[in-house]
Amino acid sequence: MSKKVHEFNDIIRKLRKDLFGKGPESIHTVFIDNMAVSTLYGNITPTEKFIARTPEGVKMVHAARTSMIQEMYTKAAPEGMEELMGTKFLHLFSDIKIEEDVAISVFVFEDNISK
Repeated sequence: MSKKVHEFNDIIRKLRKDLFGKGPESIHTVFIDNMAVSTLYGNITPTEKFIARTPEGVKMVHAARTSMIQEMYTKAAPEGMEELMGTKFLHLFSDIKIEEDVAISVFVFEDNISK
């Protein structure tokens, strides 16, 4: 893994740990054109696992996590992300499969980051 990918993953992990009290256990990120695509494993907290024991609970945890992440990135890029990538952060697309405890985030930047 390149140093840049490692530092990018650290930024994501820190933000999610600060937001949810637990960061992902592992992250796999690839840079493609102007996007960083990250697959995050081991995201769910013990409390969320307890809530997600019912179909309604799964929907509640999914909605809360998805909207909280989207809201954080709408306000501003995480500290250090634009400096690391050398370009402006534009958008985040994110989803999570609660039952499998796997999330995916697609970060879109203004310029090509895969060089």
